[in-house]
Amino acid sequence: MTTLHVEAEGTTSAAPAAIWALVSDVESYCHWGPWSTACYGSKGEGAAGGVGAIRRLKLGRTTVVERVEEVDPQRRLVYRVVKGMPVRNYRAEVTITPTAEGARVRWSADWDRTLAGRLVHRQLRSLYPQVVRSLISAAEAHGAAPGVAISHI
Repeated sequence: MTTLHVEAEGTTSAAPAAIWALVSDVESYCHWGPWSTACYGSKGEGAAGGVGAIRRLKLGRTTVVERVEEVDPQRRLVYRVVKGMPVRNYRAEVTITPTAEGARVRWSADWDRTLAGRLVHRQLRSLYPQVVRSLISAAEAHGAAPGVAISHI
């Protein structure tokens, strides 16, 4: 089966650690992103948000449940949607790459191409750039001067 893909990227003068502090703590998501609530169903291995953590995020009337699959601190977070979206095999990855000026953030996801998956694709194509912009703005508010460039593919 073919897959659908969405991704957004941005560059910032904020330090990678500032980006990671926000990305790795789902409880902060409602402070900088479009979610009305965000919390852990379970914390996962090691610290909060570790591998196996169950995260619950509410956007509008929808509550999405995610499971953290991989964590490479300050570099990469991988999660899967396990409930709340009409998609199959949804896997998302947030990558933070240090640059000379700060960091590059890339948030991407893939899932099976189904009828419902195509409807979700339409929504996420506009949501992902918004999320990356909000993440970068929040990270910059905690330190570095503004300097945002966003693209979505």
